[in-house]
Amino acid sequence: MPPRDIERLCEEVVPGTGAIEIFPLAKGLISETYRLVRDDIAYTLKAAAAYAAEFALDMAWEARLLERAGSSSLAPALAPALVYCDLERAFMVSRWVEGRSWSPDEVKGEANIVKMAALLRRVHALPIPLPARLMNPLSWVQVYGAALSRRGRGVPDPALRVAAESRLNEFNQLPAAPGVVCHSDLHSMNLLSRDESLVLLDWEYAHISDPFWDLAGWAANNDFEPHAQGELLTQYLGRAPSPSDWRRLRLLMWLYDYVCLLWSQLYSSVRRGGVNGILRRATQLDARLRLPAHYAVPEERQRRF
Repeated sequence: MPPRDIERLCEEVVPGTGAIEIFPLAKGLISETYRLVRDDIAYTLKAAAAYAAEFALDMAWEARLLERAGSSSLAPALAPALVYCDLERAFMVSRWVEGRSWSPDEVKGEANIVKMAALLRRVHALPIPLPARLMNPLSWVQVYGAALSRRGRGVPDPALRVAAESRLNEFNQLPAAPGVVCHSDLHSMNLLSRDESLVLLDWEYAHISDPFWDLAGWAANNDFEPHAQGELLTQYLGRAPSPSDWRRLRLLMWLYDYVCLLWSQLYSSVRRGGVNGILRRATQLDARLRLPAHYAVPEERQRRF
């Protein structure tokens, strides 16, 4: 977005009367983000990229959800407070949140797994904005598969496509879980720690789905080993996970990794090669998805947890 356009937008929508300072931040994968300061109050402006629609983002639902997350007694300070949303021009302004992201070692620390499980329970207890945005693993596979096909890419490996169909069928045989608000993009850069509280950023992929989708996403994105997965399940459920809990989690972890692989392939096609970090992660995911043992639930794991 040209600097002059950003300045005009800020003059229109940022509260206050003083001069506005605009600080470009590192570009996100599908949006541009700026830090704004006016009358000594800081804000975040996020503008969606032109190709954001291909990734099935829903800014209108994100805005309604941020309003709920900011005002619900169940989730004080769970998300940045929404200040303004312009759907036509695809940007939103929220209050700036101070904090820092956890390091990889901190993410896997037992105390922080406890904190994350508690945070996810709060997210999943949020009132659902209506009309609800309903998605499931099949929805994401279809969205990204169709987008890749439109770009002439398709899903490059038939073996993984067949494996995905098998996993989706297996997941559909499980008893349906009540749908809850899922953030759906849980990684360390979208989580800020400040004092004793945690705040989640970037809710553009949020939707209503199986609560284990978020657990699977956090475990998969942070490369959790079985012990950390078991701790996350135990703390979230408030009890030892059953074999059926493990089965649901491991199926969703495979499907989450597969959806992330499709996302990476789509991003690489949109950005004509993507960025090195995305390409490296895609290579890791492709290799991991071909290792059934990584997603298996051996008997010893079931007994241990």
